Amino acid sequence: MIRVLVVDDERDIEQLFNMRFRKEIRDGLLEFHFSFSGEDALENMGNREPGDVVLILSDINMPGMNGLDLLKILKEKYPELPVFMITAYNDEEKYEKAKRYGAEEFIAKPIDFPALKNAMIDVLNKRKNDA
Repeated sequence: MIRVLVVDDERDIEQLFNMRFRKEIRDGLLEFHFSFSGEDALENMGNREPGDVVLILSDINMPGMNGLDLLKILKEKYPELPVFMITAYNDEEKYEKAKRYGAEEFIAKPIDFPALKNAMIDVLNKRKNDA
């Protein structure tokens, strides 16, 4: 079972992910958890056992703590945890900052879910092979 934490201030993202990954969830391959702010994501991670969540997908533009600030903190606390950044805006500066802070992938909205699934598989397989 692969547990993924999705961080986005738009609450409809939960329904969208559950619909797009319906088969993988039903088959017990993926389990999604949702946080609706950067602060909530840090609290969520603090309440989990190390290694419980194996991937984080985070929006960049959120009120309060934005996704780049969250990424920086996550990579300090959990350096091996892959983090994908998601944004509705094509912003080269944010892309460069996300890469510099350690993001594995940069995903544009609207999300191309087949491409996201492939990127998730690639990163998780690479992590498994490196272990």
